[in-house]
Amino acid sequence: MAAVSLPAFPAPLRWLNEPEGWSVEGDDTLVITAAAGTDLFSDPGEPNRYANAPALVGRLDGDFTLSARVRLDLRSTFDAGVLLLHADADRWAKFCLELSPQGTPTVVSVVTRGVSDDCNSVPMRGDDIRLRVSRVGSAFAFHVAEGTGAWSLIRYFALDGDLEVGFLAQSPMGDGATVRFEDVQYTPKRLSDLRNGE
Repeated sequence: MAAVSLPAFPAPLRWLNEPEGWSVEGDDTLVITAAAGTDLFSDPGEPNRYANAPALVGRLDGDFTLSARVRLDLRSTFDAGVLLLHADADRWAKFCLELSPQGTPTVVSVVTRGVSDDCNSVPMRGDDIRLRVSRVGSAFAFHVAEGTGAWSLIRYFALDGDLEVGFLAQSPMGDGATVRFEDVQYTPKRLSDLRNGE
């Protein structure tokens, strides 16, 4: 597929896997529809590897923050909207708003270095959830916020490789999922305080 332009993202974007459907709305909203049975996960306890979820990624240099309000109808377990860091099939990280097996929208982070390190973090009650990924020198940080509230640190980690960053939709056990990434914001700056998200 041809490169995709999203005005709020300061670089061309390319598909890792083609979606069921997609659109750009205005300057700062991206919509991705994932087909049934789509996922990105390398199981640490089994030989199963899944890498068919549609993802739109581009290259951002230097320190930055990239955030989006993530909205989707969480109908099936593990349906998710994701901010993604991706170097190659063995090195990537995803930051998800995902439906847990308990039926609760949950913030989940996965860091993969050969196999996936999967961590369920906090359940979310509202319908205005923002996810953010930041590069801070050679490291990365994931933060979450509800509405206009403060950013909370979920994960701080290093990941090697020539990384691209972007957006992913998945529906591993469902019939498909449409994710809206709204109010996409990019800032070419370094966070001064990881713990409070500023």
